Amino acid sequence: MPDVDRQAANFQRVREAHQVELAEDYVELIADLIDATGEARAADIARRLGVSQPTVVKTIGRLQRDGLVESLPYRSIFLTDTGRMLAERCKRRHEIVVGFLRTIGVDEETAERDAEGIEHHVSEMTLAAFERLIQSKPLG
Repeated sequence: MPDVDRQAANFQRVREAHQVELAEDYVELIADLIDATGEARAADIARRLGVSQPTVVKTIGRLQRDGLVESLPYRSIFLTDTGRMLAERCKRRHEIVVGFLRTIGVDEETAERDAEGIEHHVSEMTLAAFERLIQSKPLG
């Protein structure tokens, strides 16, 4: 078995990743909706995430308190500068993980689906290794 402290630290890291995973998914989706349609509405977010509108409204409230989004009742949702930077960072992580999975032979659909979970939990060191591998073995 692993060292007790090391194992506890690993589990703590996973718990912390779960706490930020939801915020990252929301800001990334909001950025994608704004880029694609010019706005992000709670109804669209709910449909794309497969959750109820009250769940979206509650989460958007939390994201507002965290300074990631701005929203008025019955209006679209917008990213703050901090939210936009987080969304861009998340999108880049996603692209690297998908690229890595594609480089090792995973098909596009599976790579996209699997990246949704991996991107939130991979360390910066591992992400950098993924990126090095992608650059050394371009898809052909």
